[in-house]
Amino acid sequence: MLTKNTFRSALLGCAAVAILGACSGADGVASPGVGAFVPAPAPVTPPPTTPPPPTGPAPGTPAADCPAGFSNVGTVANSRICQLPSTITGNLVVPQRAGTIYSVSGRTQVGTDLGPDPLAPLAGGQQGILTIEPGVTIFGNSGLDFLLVNRGSQIFAEGTETAPIKMTSRQGVEGTATINSIGQWGGLVINGRAPTTDGCPVGVTPPNIACEAQVEGSNAFYGGNSPAENSGRLRYLQLSYSGFEIAPNNELNGITFAGVGAGTTVEYVQVHNSSDDGIEIFGGNVNLSNIVLTGNDDESFDTDSGWRGAAQFGIVVQRDGGGDFGWETSSRGTNSPTFFTRPTYANWTIVMRPTTGRDTVTHNSGHIARVYNSVFTNPTNQCVNVAGNPTLNNPNGVEGNGPLYRSVFFSCVGGNGDGGATSTGNPDIPDATIEALLNHPSNVLNGTSTLTNRFVNGANEAALAVSAYPSALNDGSGLSSNDPNRTTAFLVAAPYVGAVRDASDTWYRGWSCGLPGETPC
Repeated sequence: MLTKNTFRSALLGCAAVAILGACSGADGVASPGVGAFVPAPAPVTPPPTTPPPPTGPAPGTPAADCPAGFSNVGTVANSRICQLPSTITGNLVVPQRAGTIYSVSGRTQVGTDLGPDPLAPLAGGQQGILTIEPGVTIFGNSGLDFLLVNRGSQIFAEGTETAPIKMTSRQGVEGTATINSIGQWGGLVINGRAPTTDGCPVGVTPPNIACEAQVEGSNAFYGGNSPAENSGRLRYLQLSYSGFEIAPNNELNGITFAGVGAGTTVEYVQVHNSSDDGIEIFGGNVNLSNIVLTGNDDESFDTDSGWRGAAQFGIVVQRDGGGDFGWETSSRGTNSPTFFTRPTYANWTIVMRPTTGRDTVTHNSGHIARVYNSVFTNPTNQCVNVAGNPTLNNPNGVEGNGPLYRSVFFSCVGGNGDGGATSTGNPDIPDATIEALLNHPSNVLNGTSTLTNRFVNGANEAALAVSAYPSALNDGSGLSSNDPNRTTAFLVAAPYVGAVRDASDTWYRGWSCGLPGETPC
């Protein structure tokens, strides 16, 4: 995971060895029967070596050209701009090299749609595999510039802690983006074949390969019935200044996961200052860990359409001038008593903006959320809002009347109940019902926040005992109990609540930006 430095050492001759005869070998001793000692040859001083000429441009100088497969479209910030092709088929590697930066123009897609069934790919569809090396920066010029991974294709964007991959705007590259810059390019969309409640034909109940739909922000399809599908790996990725409204209620987010399977790796990923949601998930079974969401203008983390995965170790910090709910969880489409949005969260810290904002979390109709070992703080509004029909919020009655909260430290204004919003015309669940829902002995209902730097646990948060995840917890994926793609296999036991245990816990440092007290973006 760390970048390795390779050192070369030169053997300068036997004079460098201090023990007489150790280097000369047979030439330094008498031959049998001669009886005379042959002196070792005089040491030879090697000629001075000349370092090889540099293979790249001088620091601060654009590269002369672009790698094969990329278009040379000029320069920016003393770097050569190498534009990705509009459609990537086969294998394409985006190499890290001196004096080079990469761009996307318009809809840049990896592969073309191969359909919902991996055993019967759509005729004419083509697979693409995009690999991005550590330290690479890719930017977009406008809101219509975005990167899309189609069903059946993969992206491998794996940076390191010290050399993260950056996806940003032109202004982010030029250094003109500000703490309130949003919506300067499109973002990243990944589509897969995992189940969704969207697009089911009449009479069809998910999970079903016939349930597929177009994802918002593009006309690309997602969905199928492959819950363990692998769409690639995202690791140490910093994505900033994204999001764009294509049309009313049709927006590009920072990162959109649509029908993405549990075989996909998503860890150490940041979305900063998206004009829409930071991360939005439509269906699928993808799991996420070590997520940083800063300054996003709509929800920081939004789930919908039958997502049945888990997310652990997440930091949400809103910026002073923007942000809606910290989480919004809902389930549109065809919900049934056995299939609906069922997210599981553990070790999150959600810090809402200090000026007038929204409730920390809203749970909309058609889903259950399970929340463990987390910290919510909101200086202006309440912690939890449960909107819509309570029957839809718990259609099978497994876990009580609504979402489940265990070992959550609530520190919000006005208690923890309903914030007065409505959802799809249905009245919200009354405050008293929500208070009863959250009034579990493991929770702190009206705590006093002692967070430092706004997101690091203090004494009060550290004092809360954790709750274990039930060993029989069913994520509804249909996978066997010992399958590593199941939610319970993904979650790890942590002996503390919240995302950051204390000042010595710095998993977010070095690759992310914009957190209070840390490197600015």
